[in-house]
Amino acid sequence: MPGVEEIRAGIALANEKASASIAALQQAAQALEEAQQSLAQATSGSTQEEIAQAHGLLAEALQAVTGTQSTIMACISSAESYSARL
Repeated sequence: MPGVEEIRAGIALANEKASASIAALQQAAQALEEAQQSLAQATSGSTQEEIAQAHGLLAEALQAVTGTQSTIMACISSAESYSARL
């Protein structure tokens, strides 16, 4: 069974990787926002169903990315709490 310091080191590494994934998700969210803006500019005034669907799907994707970031932050917090109690 690993010792306390090994467990803490493993948690720290996991949290570091999780934090890196949050940064990547922030970049993805920014790219999705830019895609939304580009689509809105390119299709301004369109009433086509496909365009409305595309707008909705981009918004849904952005919401999913944001939700994933929140979940990862909660995971990091939980792991840090456990590590602090060791």
